[in-house]
Amino acid sequence: MRRRVKDYVDVEDLLSIDELIEKLTAIRDGLPEDADAEMRLRGDEVFGHRLTISYFRPQTAEEAEIDRRYSDEAREAKQRELDRLQAELGVVCYAAPGKRGTLRIVA
Repeated sequence: MRRRVKDYVDVEDLLSIDELIEKLTAIRDGLPEDADAEMRLRGDEVFGHRLTISYFRPQTAEEAEIDRRYSDEAREAKQRELDRLQAELGVVCYAAPGKRGTLRIVA
């Protein structure tokens, strides 16, 4: 199953009603089939307001490759750190059978 990525589109707040309707229609027509889009008003009086549309889209091949590469590196770094700590403490941790995500410590 391919991952889906949450993407955002900001619409400036200084538009006429007709321009806003045209822009929102164009955005809606360009969304993927199962986008689960939602719109929110964001910002404040100091930095200004904007309409933010968030939606889900399929992950691109390039994003999937980067995600895979970095997740593999992070997993390896985590395992190296765990091995280092276990060697430093003289303690071995292993996954308990039947318990998801639970570690047992044996000294």
